[in-house]
Amino acid sequence: MLFGENNYKFMYSALVEAESAFENDEVPIGAVVVYDNRIVGRGFNQVEKLKDATAHAEIIALTSAMNTLSSKVLDECDLYVTAEPCIMCAGAILLAKIRTVFFSAFEPKFGASGSVYSLLEDNNYNHKPKVYHGLYEMESKNLLEMFFAKKRKSKKDSEYLPPFH
Repeated sequence: MLFGENNYKFMYSALVEAESAFENDEVPIGAVVVYDNRIVGRGFNQVEKLKDATAHAEIIALTSAMNTLSSKVLDECDLYVTAEPCIMCAGAILLAKIRTVFFSAFEPKFGASGSVYSLLEDNNYNHKPKVYHGLYEMESKNLLEMFFAKKRKSKKDSEYLPPFH
């Protein structure tokens, strides 16, 4: 699928957020919420920093957008996120009534928009956002792969350290 110039611009902004997560030793996922062609909410994963399993990029970006727009309903907003939303984030997207979700890469272990589950495409809810994927897919995958390779190397290196005396 071909995307418009603004789609790339906004997904690039989500990638910048993902890089912030990477720099903060968080799983590198970033998100932005767009209303009327401007970003009204940003977020990146902060699970480790906040010691909060719900501090996903999407949740932080949605909360930021709701605060900016003073509304719990974001039915005229689009969400750009660098990885497929999980079940929790898909639920938040549905409750916020996001109009369109653009995500970069599928998440084969926790994805809720085509990988493991298809909550956003399900017809059982009173809201069904449009969903598109593939924008900057390789860039998002590469960032995630670099992060987890770094984590594995760090864990492997620590296994061979002599005991502290």
